Amino acid sequence: MLTFFIMGPTFQDVNKQALQPFLEGEISQSEAFDKASSPMKEFMAKQTRESDLKLFLDYSNATNIQSIDDIPLTALVPAFAISELKTAFQMGFLIFIPFVVIDMIVSSILMAMGMMMLPPSLISLPFKILLFILVDGWHLVVQSLFVSFN
Repeated sequence: MLTFFIMGPTFQDVNKQALQPFLEGEISQSEAFDKASSPMKEFMAKQTRESDLKLFLDYSNATNIQSIDDIPLTALVPAFAISELKTAFQMGFLIFIPFVVIDMIVSSILMAMGMMMLPPSLISLPFKILLFILVDGWHLVVQSLFVSFN
């Protein structure tokens, strides 16, 4: 659902510039593909790290890149994917850190109390869920996603 929300303006551009003219018979299939790829390329290029794009452009021996429209989709799509993966791993790591801290605190307390046979994850799970609820975790995750696309 978030994908459709974020991609909504891009999908509207594709619909207006390519799909509707193609369905009405005003343009050919190849023209529709070219017109549809332009808004998609603009969206992906804004979200793609320059180093990731350069990696795929260098590997594919793409030359004479003057604008976003000159970038081949065979280079832009995988560059966009690995850029998004990097962002996702960064967000996941930032979410994971407080949970690790809770695990360490709970296991330290249990060890200090001499409860070595009690699994720390059994005690720390409710605290993790409580922390996520108290800081309004879903709001923060969705807000981080929205900010990453602006």
